[in-house]
Amino acid sequence: MEHIKYTRSLCPVCYKVIPAEIYVEDNVVYMRKSCEVHGDFKDIYMSDYRWYKRVQQYERLGNGLENPRTKRAIGCPFDCGICNEHKTHTILGIVDVTNACNLRCPICFANAAAVGYLYQPSLEKVKEMLDNLRNNKPVPTYAVQLSGGEPTLRDDLPEIVRYAKKIGIRHVEVNTNGVRLARDIDYLKELIDAGVSTFYLSFDSLNREAYIKMKGADLLDIKLKAIENLRSLGHESLVLVPTVVKGINDNEIGALIEFGVKNSDVVRCVNFQPVSFAGRIDTSKLLEYRITTSDVINNAEKQTNGKIKMEDWYPIPFVAPISDFLAGIKGSPQPTFTVHQNCGAATFLVIDKEKNDYDPITKHADVEKFVQALSDAAETMSSGKMTRGKIKAAAALRYVSLGTLSSLVRAFLSNGSYHSLGKFMRKIVMVGDMHFMDPYNFDLERVERCGIHYATPDGRIIPFCSMNTIHRPKIEETFSVPLKHA
Repeated sequence: MEHIKYTRSLCPVCYKVIPAEIYVEDNVVYMRKSCEVHGDFKDIYMSDYRWYKRVQQYERLGNGLENPRTKRAIGCPFDCGICNEHKTHTILGIVDVTNACNLRCPICFANAAAVGYLYQPSLEKVKEMLDNLRNNKPVPTYAVQLSGGEPTLRDDLPEIVRYAKKIGIRHVEVNTNGVRLARDIDYLKELIDAGVSTFYLSFDSLNREAYIKMKGADLLDIKLKAIENLRSLGHESLVLVPTVVKGINDNEIGALIEFGVKNSDVVRCVNFQPVSFAGRIDTSKLLEYRITTSDVINNAEKQTNGKIKMEDWYPIPFVAPISDFLAGIKGSPQPTFTVHQNCGAATFLVIDKEKNDYDPITKHADVEKFVQALSDAAETMSSGKMTRGKIKAAAALRYVSLGTLSSLVRAFLSNGSYHSLGKFMRKIVMVGDMHFMDPYNFDLERVERCGIHYATPDGRIIPFCSMNTIHRPKIEETFSVPLKHA
């Protein structure tokens, strides 16, 4: 056993903040902690020490918000609002528009539709929450996910989308189980016409039995129909979101990536989410179901026959220098991915449609040198040498060999526009791997750098993992009505 570091975590019984140790044994990284009242706890923090070691070099600390909504009083994670000590601004804002749901999944981090009350903020309150996210300084929120529950149960969801677009939120995505998208194509068209950028579709498996275990019903045909409806309406931006549970669907990582590639006319990303033991899940299955970021990465390598290797993945803050470059080009702060290096990872797949095949982007670009070149360009711009900085940025193209895609990269480097970036993203498929925390593996270092934030009806903005681990029940109950009166 080798000690790595000490951090702070939670007792998963009483939620008191307690010290925790991160250590490695037999190439597995563990967290262990002890509560004076409830005893000792141990959980897997990262299943492969090789990945853990690799990502530490990409740590990037952010500066948080200039206008936090709360101040540190009790201490993290109970002062979330966001408090003055939070280190990352909002990269993706989330607004839960309802806790109602048309499914009763055995696994649900939000415990939707099972709490005896309806949480469904009014249209005006939702608009206030969106306004609150846009009022962040120095970087207003440019991307929002409308979530729940199942947000498509709201008939006024298109109006919410239109309002978000109106106030300058250029990326609006809808988090959905796909049931209504499959059954009501007119409603789907209304959402698309309102301006939905991306549909974030729960898509756990290509196996019917896995859906029955994870969602309580065979939903495969529903999922496929939702995708077909999106295709028929010409919508080109869908994210497939598999929750990954060890022993249930972790043998499908490669197959789900292949499915994303084969449907790359509509699929922009396959975003794996190792299961979180928050919300509605049988916590007695912790050791049986626990899976981590590096498990997904290793399974991807095995199940694609080595096509996507561990070295092709990078942690989220790896791309922070690109934001520095954009800030230089635009002359204002930009959304910067200063989340914790252990929170998640991604790679890009370059699609060859003629061969119905793909390669990771690392086969076409020296991504580390490319990002370093943009970092150098950004530093030059920040010193007032704009022309020299742009020349350095243009020179970064020498590290890219993407054929026709190179022109899209060149366009992005010349103006940093959201439109040019979007055109590039429509030619590739991103594969993501985001592991949200729960009371058992909770690490306050990670929470303090979270960039995915919920807006709440009381004017607060709360990091994802603390929201779903601690704050959600009280907030929803405070701003809800009993179901019998709903």
